[in-house]
Amino acid sequence: MGIYKVGPFLEKITFPEDLREKFNIEDLPQISEELRQYIIDVISEIGNSHFGASLGVIELTVALHYIFKTPYDQLVWDVGHQAYGHKILTGRKNIFPTNRIRGGISGFPKRSESEYDTFGVGHSSTSISAALGMAVANSYKGDKKRQHIAVIGDGAMTAGLAFEGMNHSGFETDTNLLVILNDNCMSIDPNVGALKEYLTDITTSHTYNKVKDEVWNLLGKISKFGPDAQSIVSKISSALKGSLIKQSNLFESLNFRYFGPVDGHDVIGLTKVLKDLKDIPGPKILHCITRKGAGYKFSEEGNATQWHAPGIFNKDTGEIVKVLPKSPQPPKYQEVFGHTIVELAEKNKKIMGITPAMPTGSSLNIMMEAMPERTFDVGIAEQHAVTFSAGLATQGLIPFCNIYSSFMQRAFDQVIHDVALQNLNVVFCLDRGGLVGADGATHHGAYDIAYMRCIPNMTVSAPMNESELRNLMYTAQLENVGPFSIRYPRGKGVMKEWKTRMKSIKIGSGRKITSGKDLAILTFGHPGNFAQDAIKDLDSYGLSIAHYDMRFAKPIDEMILHEVFTKFDKIITVEDGCLMGGFGSAILEFMVDQKYSAEIVRLGIPDKYIHHGTQPELWQECGFDTEAITKTIKSMLSIKNNREKESINA
Repeated sequence: MGIYKVGPFLEKITFPEDLREKFNIEDLPQISEELRQYIIDVISEIGNSHFGASLGVIELTVALHYIFKTPYDQLVWDVGHQAYGHKILTGRKNIFPTNRIRGGISGFPKRSESEYDTFGVGHSSTSISAALGMAVANSYKGDKKRQHIAVIGDGAMTAGLAFEGMNHSGFETDTNLLVILNDNCMSIDPNVGALKEYLTDITTSHTYNKVKDEVWNLLGKISKFGPDAQSIVSKISSALKGSLIKQSNLFESLNFRYFGPVDGHDVIGLTKVLKDLKDIPGPKILHCITRKGAGYKFSEEGNATQWHAPGIFNKDTGEIVKVLPKSPQPPKYQEVFGHTIVELAEKNKKIMGITPAMPTGSSLNIMMEAMPERTFDVGIAEQHAVTFSAGLATQGLIPFCNIYSSFMQRAFDQVIHDVALQNLNVVFCLDRGGLVGADGATHHGAYDIAYMRCIPNMTVSAPMNESELRNLMYTAQLENVGPFSIRYPRGKGVMKEWKTRMKSIKIGSGRKITSGKDLAILTFGHPGNFAQDAIKDLDSYGLSIAHYDMRFAKPIDEMILHEVFTKFDKIITVEDGCLMGGFGSAILEFMVDQKYSAEIVRLGIPDKYIHHGTQPELWQECGFDTEAITKTIKSMLSIKNNREKESINA
């Protein structure tokens, strides 16, 4: 890990008190520049981190910690991609280079990491509800001076939870709640939808922007006019905003006082605005216009989606460093999905593609480019994505609803009530199924096997390789198959030649990979490749290991299981998912229901939250990588080393 230069002002800041006590407002632009440069220096070398979002809120971060008495005043960052500057200013400057590295600090705010991280985040749109809960709690306890600030991106405002939080907040008028809307027209991909257009109307209304400064000056000085004048000024402000924008103000209709838009990169101006807002009671929203990747030329001028998390890059030239492999490599599973759905859609006009704000991450952007009229980015709105897909299915279409496994958790009720209960043919393509790596506990797709398996009518499947993914997708788009879940991991597959001819698979059928008589391994999804490697590693022991790729956790292949329990008394199950209620549990349930008896060892994600690290590190930590499978086989067969093997053979 390199040694990173810290600017002279930033060097004097360990905690926000240093920022507030040692510096004047005129110093804040320099502090902002040093903070931005430190993030660029570190992230360009360690890679594996988010980038553009934090650069876009540098000035806002500095202004917030300068004006508000954090951690007494409680600051909630939505999503958390944007909180790197916050982490550096709150005691983690020297360990920031460990960001998202196993054993280092998290890439997201985390309550167990710092008292300044008031709420753990990773999924979007939680900040308003959380900050309101804090504000109501402190009001109830009699602490009415404490401030509560939620910083939410414009992309996160598209989620229903954000609206629910706003709706309730407008009713709780006796709370010190400030919502800061960080408007940069981006989530990861560019924002979509009516809300984006509405915000654009506000920011581009020249008449409104000409008048709003005068209104702001009145609002900023309301304490000098008394309560009657305060009411009058507020009404004048609302009337002006409504008439000048030619529509009622969405936020003020929810009983929020709306201020803005303001320049999110003018740190001195932001500081003055926040100081005034601090003295205005009740729910307020400040609309800040920012640029994702601000202050770094190459991210501002380049592809904003690419600079969301660029990996290692040359900070001087903007060149993103890509280590080219010596030989052709297998594709990523999501790339296989992206190309395969286009192949299928070319032949089946009923297929539609849906994603909640992740077209690039899920590779649905390939279909979006080829067939824009049949592909929908619905914004950060997983619940809507599922029910919208259900609506399409009622009309005979076949929606492929592509959502990261951890984000699908947000739409669990919609999966049950709107899809499965009505037995609709919606195909759920769950990207990032299993341990995802550096994003950590908030993003691991640990639970989808368990939560999909318990739903009636649901088919739960996982491919062991790219060819199997294509076959499962082909099978899922056949007529009247009902709700169909296909989960696949983040990262590369195992097949260099992956464009195989697609064929249908009998739903609920597994396949035997290798025969054997000493022990059986039952795998679900990609970890089947770990099992194959483990079997090869044990070739020298002369063991006879049977391996079954089950493909379906529901319905499960009972013919295979009858064969396995009839022939074997030692069985290993392997999955990249939670052991509680997952694939291994399905095998145990079958054994009990059919009154079989065997020694079964289940390998998978244990009943705890797994933090960040590389995928191989986490597979090893959870004990289901190749080495762990090898050790388990040896243990179950009482094989310890070659010497013992030789004595057994003798």
